[in-house]
Amino acid sequence: MSNSTQSSTRGVAIVTGASRGIGAAVALRLARDGHPVVINYASSAQEAEALVAQIRAEGGRAIAVKANVARSAEVRDLFETTLEQLGQPSVLVNNAGVMKLATIADSTDELYDDMFDINVRGTLNTMREAATKLADGGRIINFSTTVLALNLPGYGIYTATKGAVEALTRVFAKELRGRSITVNAVAPGPVATALFLGGKTEEQIRHFASLPPLERLGQPEDIASVVSFLAGPDSGWVDGQTLRANGGLA
Repeated sequence: MSNSTQSSTRGVAIVTGASRGIGAAVALRLARDGHPVVINYASSAQEAEALVAQIRAEGGRAIAVKANVARSAEVRDLFETTLEQLGQPSVLVNNAGVMKLATIADSTDELYDDMFDINVRGTLNTMREAATKLADGGRIINFSTTVLALNLPGYGIYTATKGAVEALTRVFAKELRGRSITVNAVAPGPVATALFLGGKTEEQIRHFASLPPLERLGQPEDIASVVSFLAGPDSGWVDGQTLRANGGLA
C-alpha cells in the first residue's frame, strides 16, 4: 500500500515542535504511517518547510504552521488552520519543550517562566483546544522525561514541569470519558539529538550511553516508534499512562 493510499486511512496529526530532533522524527514516522501531518514550529521555518517537502516527496500530506504553544490565541489558530487545510485533527503530539538547567538555589524567575510557559502552559493550551476540536476516537500523546525518575541535581525546575505534564495527562484521560480519546505520555531517556549532544564532551556522551542496560543512547526513531504505537489502532486499551522509553535506565 502506498503512502498516498494510507493517508486516507489515518487521521490528521498535529505535532508541536516538529521542525527538528525528536519532533521531526515523530512527524516523519506518522506521515509514513499514513497520517496527514501538521508540522508546528515556533521559529525554525526553513527546517519545517524542508520536512514538509520530504514528506510530500514520499507521497504523504503535510503542512507547516507557525505557532508559539505558550500563547493560547496562536494555538487556536493552529487548530483552525489544521481544520481548514487538512481536516479535523484526530492525533495531537505535544513534543514542543525547552530544557534549561540550574540548581534550585541558582534558578531564576525567568528560567521558571520560560520552562513552565512552554512545557506546561503549552501542553495545557493544546489539550484545551483538543477537548472540543479533536475527533472522537482520537489520540493525545504528551512528552515527559525519564529524568523525572532520576532526581538529578540541576534538573529540578525542568522535572517539575514534566511532573505537571504527567499529572495533566492522567486527569485529562478521565475528563474525556465517553469520547474514546486516549491520553498518554512518553518519557524518553537520553536521546542522541543536537539538543542533547550540544555542549557535552565525548566522555560525557559515553557516560550517558553506558547508563541504560541496553548500553546506548536512544535515537529519535526509537521515540517515534513509541509515538507511532500510541497514535495507532493497537494502543486503544492504553489510556492515562506514561510510557518510559529509555532503554531500561529507570
